Amino acid sequence: MEHTYREQVLAFAGIWQVVKLVQDIARTGTLNNDDFEACVKTLFVTDPETAEEVYGSAQVMTLGLNTLLGQFDDTTNKRDLELTKYVMSLMHLERKLAREPQMMQKIGSGIERAQSQTEHFGSVTHETVIASLAETYTNTISALAAKIIVQGEQGYLSNPGNAAKVRTLLLAGIRSTMLWHQCGGRRLGLLFSRKKLLHQSKQLLNETIQIPS
Repeated sequence: MEHTYREQVLAFAGIWQVVKLVQDIARTGTLNNDDFEACVKTLFVTDPETAEEVYGSAQVMTLGLNTLLGQFDDTTNKRDLELTKYVMSLMHLERKLAREPQMMQKIGSGIERAQSQTEHFGSVTHETVIASLAETYTNTISALAAKIIVQGEQGYLSNPGNAAKVRTLLLAGIRSTMLWHQCGGRRLGLLFSRKKLLHQSKQLLNETIQIPS
């Protein structure tokens, strides 16, 4: 299926939303629940017709779009090398995972199990669902040679609930990275399409602005 550049940028924003939320947990022990829920939901859209179906709308990726713009727009002076490192690590892990079909199947089974739990508990962010997704991450992606080292306050990171949210977010980050790659996203391409990327990101962000009737 041919994907649009709009879809590619939306998936890219999904990656940045994940890493920003991971950083928030690691530094403050808190996160925005709506932004977190939007990321978790992407894990349960397993057979979309378009990439946009994975996110639902640009509005739920506002945090990701703003973070992306901060990283690529030289006029904002908001570049954060820690976030860039997380994104590069996710891209590296996703490429390694793509060569492990058995592990991919195991992840799929784990997500199916968690999805059935959401139907029982009525929420994608119920602590049991998040614990299940975190376990899937631990039993699969954590076993790969490359690991993502999250920096922050040890007191926050050692909290079991926070740790489960971080692992769940990283799993969602892999999902968005995979989608970004399927939509034609390439690391090398980011070096030569900054202006195009910024233009499309701002267009998506404009869609999130509520215009009074």
